[in-house]
Amino acid sequence: MLDASFYETADSIMARYTPDERSLIPIIQDVQEEYRYLPPELLEYIASKIGITETKAFSVASFYENFSFEKKGKYVIKVCDGTACHVRKSIPVLEYLRKELGLSSEKHTTDDLMFTVETVSCLGACGLAPALTVNEQVHSKMTPEKAAELIKELRAEG
Repeated sequence: MLDASFYETADSIMARYTPDERSLIPIIQDVQEEYRYLPPELLEYIASKIGITETKAFSVASFYENFSFEKKGKYVIKVCDGTACHVRKSIPVLEYLRKELGLSSEKHTTDDLMFTVETVSCLGACGLAPALTVNEQVHSKMTPEKAAELIKELRAEG
């Protein structure tokens, strides 16, 4: 069960849009930007408010990879595994991050909600390979050693 503030925030977001099906994607984009994930209960609420079925809302939200129904950490780390990054050894960086943070291919977020580690097909930064982003900020020419330094800095910040 979500706190009432989630529904109040959703109401204020929905107030910026026409209450119909065409507004679903921008509304849920704004909700996800606010919470770093899309709470399923809130998606149900939004669907009822804009007059669409829950099935339709979940179908749309699950179609797009950008939407996540799972809580994300304060720092969302996306490791590129596109061709340029892969051949320049992005996998050892990913393996280091998972080991250091106690994550796996099934578990993406730390229990303290500090870090989320995901892989992506391309960051569009091939010339900087191997690359990763932390909350959309690009970090280039990564190595496990540079990733260790980055995690240390983020922990000190966090």
